[in-house]
Amino acid sequence: MSSPAQEGPPVPKDEKKKEKGLGKLLSRAKTVWKKADRRLSTLSVRGSTSAAPGGEDITGETPPVETKKAEGAEPEKIPRAQVFAERAKKLGELYGVELKPSEWHSSEGHVLRVEKPIKMRVHRKCHVCSASFGVAKECPKCKHPRCKQCPRVPPKRTEAEREESRKKRAAILKERAENPPIIPDWDTTDKKVVLKRPAKTGGQDLVHRKPRQRVRRNCCQCSKLFGPKVKTCDGCSHIRCTDCPRDPAKKDKFPYGYPGDAPGSKIGHYQCHDCKTIYSAPPSEEAACPGCKHRNCASCERLTPRKVEPEPDPEVWKSVQAKLEDLKLK
Repeated sequence: MSSPAQEGPPVPKDEKKKEKGLGKLLSRAKTVWKKADRRLSTLSVRGSTSAAPGGEDITGETPPVETKKAEGAEPEKIPRAQVFAERAKKLGELYGVELKPSEWHSSEGHVLRVEKPIKMRVHRKCHVCSASFGVAKECPKCKHPRCKQCPRVPPKRTEAEREESRKKRAAILKERAENPPIIPDWDTTDKKVVLKRPAKTGGQDLVHRKPRQRVRRNCCQCSKLFGPKVKTCDGCSHIRCTDCPRDPAKKDKFPYGYPGDAPGSKIGHYQCHDCKTIYSAPPSEEAACPGCKHRNCASCERLTPRKVEPEPDPEVWKSVQAKLEDLKLK
């Protein structure tokens, strides 16, 4: 028996892949060169046949042919930033979203845009079998030729309907111009919004401002009005104290005087150091605590003007408790 043929050393898989990939690349280059040769040959044949007979110059050059472009189909150069601005405006009108230029993609350069008229899709149905017509004018189902009885979707409007549509459109545009829609602002950053309204008599616009309460303080000695942010009376040089009346008064929140006032000489508020009872008495008299009958001493401090939260009304508290009891599930 003859011995089997000795095979060569095994070729690694990576080298096989490289050879396979190189072969593909060479075959692709050959096909490209063949296509280029075919194009050149066809161009040369066309150039030789296009020459006029009768001893005219046959050079293979074809005269330039003037091509007419369709009217209205010429592209125009428009900045890309303008296109993004139009899109951002439409999104803001529809959804109330504000897009900043920094959040856009790269808006550099120009884009080509072709202005075309607005078209409406019109469908025709066969009045025999109710099948939809395609591009052809013959029904694909029953072979019926399209006629005037075949309905049109949408139906053609009459002149009266067109006039009515124009009037409605003009009324809507007028209403939007007079009463523009309120677009919500989803921006969470703090910004100062100024609400204005045109004045009825003309002139400067009316600006909406937060309502304020005018607080007036009169001197308890000469009844003269204190100026704004002034604590000394202009008439008698008296320092504003807790006895100076306030208009309007707020004794429920400030029963011991208003913050920033000096202690008054007519009435004082003290707290007993034994039973912590608060009582009022003139500073010149030696008053006694109504709870423990303790005489006013140096340890009984005089309360400074401050805000005091009023105690809740017991009747209101009882009504709230009754409502909570009713809400409990049985």
